[in-house]
Amino acid sequence: MDKPSFVISPEEAESAANELGVSVLQLLPSLVNPAKSYARPPISKFHVGAVGLGSSGRIFLGVNVEFPGLPLHHSIHAEQFLVTNLTLNDERHLRHFAVSAAPCGHCRQFLQEIRDAPEIKLVITDPNAAADPDADSDGFLRLGSILPHRFGPEDLLDKDFPLILEHHDNNLTISDLDLICNGKLKSAALAAANRSYAPYSLCPSGVSLVDCDGKVYRGWYMESAAYNPSLGPVQAALVDYIANGGGGGYERIVGAVLVEKEDAVVRQEHTARLLIQMISPKCDFSVYHCH
Repeated sequence: MDKPSFVISPEEAESAANELGVSVLQLLPSLVNPAKSYARPPISKFHVGAVGLGSSGRIFLGVNVEFPGLPLHHSIHAEQFLVTNLTLNDERHLRHFAVSAAPCGHCRQFLQEIRDAPEIKLVITDPNAAADPDADSDGFLRLGSILPHRFGPEDLLDKDFPLILEHHDNNLTISDLDLICNGKLKSAALAAANRSYAPYSLCPSGVSLVDCDGKVYRGWYMESAAYNPSLGPVQAALVDYIANGGGGGYERIVGAVLVEKEDAVVRQEHTARLLIQMISPKCDFSVYHCH
């Protein structure tokens, strides 16, 4: 597994762990440095890798991504990338993850949108990080121990509301007439909007991208109870592109579609257009409204 993919099957994980004589859980920290090589931080030059184990037995990678010419808040944090990778692959729970540097407050908050977030176990692989007395024998500690006084979905939502990794359908539609033009991309963006996690604003949205080879990528808006750590739909679609686009540059993205509600109080159009134009100036960008 010299070049790990962004999703590693349970069989591949077991095989790699057996080769090293460790458990799959103990394998996670060894994958962090390889994951860091996939990061795209042209501003900070600070590479972050996160490697998570889902309840399915699959392993998922996350990396940080920065965009020159744009405000820093457009960046994708490695933990956000990891969670997005989980959602794109229908993973229902994150059990453990290893990360190259201590999660920032932004990421500790974003992770709260996962069910039972305080019980997620993490290990920080930074050799300069101080040993934590609360860590278990494998070096993992509870997420709740590094965000003890949490604010999260249970403060704003009903306890049975589907959270960020759980199945839900927003039941959004676009008129058949609208689907005729740009149909493939628009259908993908609508499907993404229907998976959007926007319980606080009730303003779901989705984005689809197409590269010069005709391959389609998609992502959806995901909110945080604290608002600011929310991840935009273009960033989510770029996670799909980075993970599955073969490592190409953004200039290979030639088309983009955003689907959102026309009367949304939280609108993505202007921010999405700005980001797309900055990373791929020749990309055709269209917006369609759903209901």
